[in-house]
Amino acid sequence: VKSAMQMEKINLKRDLSDDEVVHVVEKQIKMRNDSIEEFEKAGRDDLVLQYKSEIDILKAYMPEELSIEEVTSIIDDVFKEVNPTSLKQMGLIMKEVTPKLKGRADMSKVSALIKERLSNL
Repeated sequence: VKSAMQMEKINLKRDLSDDEVVHVVEKQIKMRNDSIEEFEKAGRDDLVLQYKSEIDILKAYMPEELSIEEVTSIIDDVFKEVNPTSLKQMGLIMKEVTPKLKGRADMSKVSALIKERLSNL
């Protein structure tokens, strides 16, 4: 994680903001989750446990995650603002929701909730 932050600092040619640090940690968690899926398929339970413990440590440095109710409430507010009529407006809704939830909720789950809701219009 430290080297990922240093690489990001080099790429940006400046010190990282708090949001950028959170983004780097998020990417590290996502990489580990992807690896866990592969290790489970390969039957490498030892590595699965190791990566899960690393994720637990990394999550301690993340902002507190919002509950599903809080996420749904924010999505509801955005739906009221945008008033979408079809699934084609998914990008517009994500554009509004992302700044409010980034780093505070699993964006893949948020995307799934929005897609499900749009498909029911």
